[in-house]
Amino acid sequence: MSKKAWMQHASSFILGIFFINVGIGHFLDPAWFEPIVPTILGDPTFWVLITGAMEVVLGLGLIIPRTRKYAGLFMALFLVAVYWANLNMWINNVPLEGKTFEGKWHVLRLIAQFMMIGVALWVGNWLERKK
Repeated sequence: MSKKAWMQHASSFILGIFFINVGIGHFLDPAWFEPIVPTILGDPTFWVLITGAMEVVLGLGLIIPRTRKYAGLFMALFLVAVYWANLNMWINNVPLEGKTFEGKWHVLRLIAQFMMIGVALWVGNWLERKK
């Protein structure tokens, strides 16, 4: 296995486990995630549970080599879509556990989102140049 392939495999596993854990957290404590769901979407519990399930499924998809390519693509698309909640938190200064966050925290969160999108596309080999 090449160094690149090993790094992609390890990164897939790490990102996959991370999202499985976060997804499970959506089921164990949905109330923690609910405040950042944009009100226009309606029932926040519904959206928290749906996104939690998607995080678990996509996390598993990243870990399994056979499904990794498309899981990487769909994870990237998912991360773009769910950033709306983080943007809502930033623009509307939505508190989590009674605490609001400064702009620099939100900028770091945005950078982390771009990094996760990049890793998801990389492990799925969507960033490969065609020869």
